Amino acid sequence: MSSLQLSEQEIIRREKLAELTKMGINAYPAALYPVNNTAAYIKENYKGEENKADFTEVCLAGRIMSVRDMGKANFAVLQDSTGKIQFYIKQDDICGGEDKSMYQVVWKKLIDLGDIIGIKGYVFTTKTGETSVHVKEFSILSKALKPLPVVREKDGETYDEVTDTEFRYRQRYADLIVNPLVKEVFIKRTKMVNAIRQFLNEHGALEVDTPVLQVIPGGAAARPFTTHHNALDVPMYMRIANELYLKRLIVGGFEWVYEFSRNFRNEGMDRTHNPEFTVLEFYTAYKDYNWMMDTTELLLERTAIATNDVETVVAGEQTISFKAPYKRITMYDAIKEHTGYDISEKDEDGIRGVCKQLGIHADMKWGKGKLIDEIFGGKCEQHYIQPTFITDYPVEMSPLTKKHRSKPGLVERFELIINGKEIANAYSELNDPLEQRERFEEQVKLMERGDDEAMFIDHDFLRALEYGMPPTSGIGFGIDRLCMLLTGQVSIQDVLLFPMMRPEKMD
Repeated sequence: MSSLQLSEQEIIRREKLAELTKMGINAYPAALYPVNNTAAYIKENYKGEENKADFTEVCLAGRIMSVRDMGKANFAVLQDSTGKIQFYIKQDDICGGEDKSMYQVVWKKLIDLGDIIGIKGYVFTTKTGETSVHVKEFSILSKALKPLPVVREKDGETYDEVTDTEFRYRQRYADLIVNPLVKEVFIKRTKMVNAIRQFLNEHGALEVDTPVLQVIPGGAAARPFTTHHNALDVPMYMRIANELYLKRLIVGGFEWVYEFSRNFRNEGMDRTHNPEFTVLEFYTAYKDYNWMMDTTELLLERTAIATNDVETVVAGEQTISFKAPYKRITMYDAIKEHTGYDISEKDEDGIRGVCKQLGIHADMKWGKGKLIDEIFGGKCEQHYIQPTFITDYPVEMSPLTKKHRSKPGLVERFELIINGKEIANAYSELNDPLEQRERFEEQVKLMERGDDEAMFIDHDFLRALEYGMPPTSGIGFGIDRLCMLLTGQVSIQDVLLFPMMRPEKMD
């Protein structure tokens, strides 16, 4: 980057770096820094005279977030990974003898907000009652050459918070520094994932890994990202789902497998969609979709409590309870309830007529299943705020699902809808290889009509089924959407550390 592209602040900071170098101070030292405390630990455990002796030699490291200049003494704020703590730094403590340069030159003139430093000293309580560190020695650990956005705080309240989403999502590293609540979202996300993993492990499930690069993009109705394998000279696809590989493992003899799967779908971006996203899928032999509904309720109730210490969350103006049991309603009943139309006996043309009456676009490339999905998504889904299982889908919507044991034309499938959005999708899995082949062939016909989300035929998966797959139930959870719910976020970008962005022009 040339000097013409630098701001005045960036130029000044580079000049300060050069001055430090002339003084023989390495602004990016490689040596181990002996941190023995954190801001949070000190603030939670320091009790004044009661345990003062335990805090006489503390060593912390972090970023300078603010400074109050008082001439020969300063109060400043250090932020480490656990939070913020005030420290007091005075010329007479830092500089021995006649040499005042470490304070007067380095601290006063060459240190900036955002610099990462190490401090050593003792803990005390100020006259205003704030726990602080009295610094006896400081070290520069990393010079910040770019200034942080200015965020003002007073009496525990944040002012001028950085809210520009373009900045926040593109420069997440800076967002995490200046918006402390952002880090809490991702800490909760980790708690959520850990709780799910612990539940599955305790119940005997085995975590596995399946391929991200695939020859057939199977397991879902979605448009894949394409790439090319140079050594094999074959087209490849980024994973849209891991379902067919996990089922192969059930064929192979595992009875319960799961994977936190990074999936990729070459589709649009909005508040609930990102082209790269995380799904949890698990498959259990000798179970059906009724068992899966019961298990899902237990899993989510426990996960909500592990994430927030309570089983309820607030999403906008809604308070959502994850306490079991959840409401259950069939898809046809849901459509009838919210549109007034009973489409259970209608053919494709009849459903197109209903779409016209409801003002729903009905592309001629779409088959019956896609049309029904459009009706439900446009007229019904948004009404289900509390956790609700939408059950018993038309067979045309579910090419990988076992036909319903007592309802002709339907399959044993459910989707879990919460706050108007799909959170999970589950089946009693189709394990008849001959019927599965017929279902795939129907998908090929849709593809020939122009439906670019129709499924490919996976011949190896069909071969696996021919060896015999036991009765199985499987489910996929949208981890990002679930995290949005449990952390009170309205956009999927707020629960992804590095969401997809348009390429940035770097002049």
